[in-house]
Amino acid sequence: MLSHLSIKHLTLVDTLDLDFSTGMSVLTGETGAGKSILLGALGLAIGDRADSSLVSSGQERAEVSATFELSDADNEARLWLQDRALDDSDVCILRRVVSADGRSRAFVNGSAVNIGDLKTLGSKLINIHSQHEHQSLLKKETHRRLLDEYGDLHLQVIALNELFDQYLDTETRLSSLISSRDEQDARVQLLTYQFEELSELAVASGETEILESELKHLAGAETNQQRISQALELCSGDTDDNASDLLGRALTILAGIEEESIAPVREMLSTAQIQLQEAAADLSSIRDRFEADPARQQEVEQRLSRIYEVARKHKVEADTLPQLTEDIAAQLQDIENTHEQIVTLESDLSKLAEAYLAEAEQLTSARKEAGAALEAEVTQHLQDLGMNGARFVISIDALADQVPRRAGLDDIEFLVATIPGTAPGSLSKIASGGELSRISLAIQVVTAQTSDTPTLVFDEVDVGVGGATAEVVGGLLRKLGKETQVFCVTHLAQVAAQGHQHYMVTKSTTDVSASTTVVALDEEAKVAEIARMLGGVEQTAESLAHAESMLANSDQA
Repeated sequence: MLSHLSIKHLTLVDTLDLDFSTGMSVLTGETGAGKSILLGALGLAIGDRADSSLVSSGQERAEVSATFELSDADNEARLWLQDRALDDSDVCILRRVVSADGRSRAFVNGSAVNIGDLKTLGSKLINIHSQHEHQSLLKKETHRRLLDEYGDLHLQVIALNELFDQYLDTETRLSSLISSRDEQDARVQLLTYQFEELSELAVASGETEILESELKHLAGAETNQQRISQALELCSGDTDDNASDLLGRALTILAGIEEESIAPVREMLSTAQIQLQEAAADLSSIRDRFEADPARQQEVEQRLSRIYEVARKHKVEADTLPQLTEDIAAQLQDIENTHEQIVTLESDLSKLAEAYLAEAEQLTSARKEAGAALEAEVTQHLQDLGMNGARFVISIDALADQVPRRAGLDDIEFLVATIPGTAPGSLSKIASGGELSRISLAIQVVTAQTSDTPTLVFDEVDVGVGGATAEVVGGLLRKLGKETQVFCVTHLAQVAAQGHQHYMVTKSTTDVSASTTVVALDEEAKVAEIARMLGGVEQTAESLAHAESMLANSDQA
């Protein structure tokens, strides 16, 4: 509920702080006293358009702050605040600052927000019923929300929303895959060609390095064979001066020397002779491996040439061709999986659509049942409010296309026939301003127990009524005030007398200035104000007695 309103330098208001309670609060005052300023301040706090004309003359800025107490754990406003990390225990403070140059800023619990967010949050906290832009009753989404709240269809709506979210998610993924598939058709052809080419080439891991080594071996075979033969000739050839014979002759010469110091030398030479013989044997074996093979050399050269050609074509290193082959195979498999996923998602989407339609049909039936009851109750209240013969009708038709939507497949609209025998039409076209206020009042009284809007403001709902009908209006507003917080701007004593709290708007003027203020009335002041509304400026004993009687009767209601 709205617990406090602070206004500074707004048009004719210098500084004003008001505390409010639950129940029905009435605002009265002479015509032109400035009751609209209070409503304007509330509107500004919840996102109404601002301009420089709102700032009091000579001031740099105007400021409005509205404090709301949030008590319902499931309150839409509380959830909205929590989603944006703006919640502050059980209090919500909306603040609007308008500069003299016309610029404005908005704050929620001390954090700056844009005007769009302020409007969204404001609509969850307060509903101003007037002939201006806050007449949410003219919006079809309000009709659907009120009907669902009245019928206690919350769980069914949630179930439908969950199915819609699943449907929307599946549809989005399917659309993305189909788009991807269409774009990949040409790519599949390229990848298939590349994979076939690489598969045919079939480069093994490490093959390039092995072939390079083999080619190097084959290319130098003849030269290396000649060099090994020359080395063998020097080590143990048929000539008299080969190394082996020379070592043998040296050992023979040294064998005749008996000196002890020669023994180690003879041993080293003997070891060298043995190693030389072993080396010659190894060279002979290695020489046999260096046989020239022109055919194999040509084969290796051609294989390497093809590998390098394909590598250049794919702009990769030759030794990465095996990995490239695996990568392309994986891409082709992914594309094939995409086709399978599309088939699966198409099946899932069809099943979700069937489930959604079944749930939507059940919701439609429940809405029609609740609509019939709401029609009867509101129509009865319209009779009580002096709209004799008026009929309230709820139109629930199937939307032209039965494509899943979050709110269901129903086109819901509140209609009214104000003249007996005429066809009902939309509220905006059929009802006058005063009638619309009474229709709104009737609907709010019926739906108050299930409505999520904690504060309702009625701006002169008594326009065009009087006498017994005015008493009915006051009684309905008082009854509504027992369920939610109600503010009512009125000119009728019969309505004002029903208020739980009474505020009077007064305007004072001088030769150079004017100002407006609002005061909460005590019991004695209430009597005086009701008497003024009954009998004009001159208060008589009769008007005071009448006022006391009206207030006493309202306290018993």
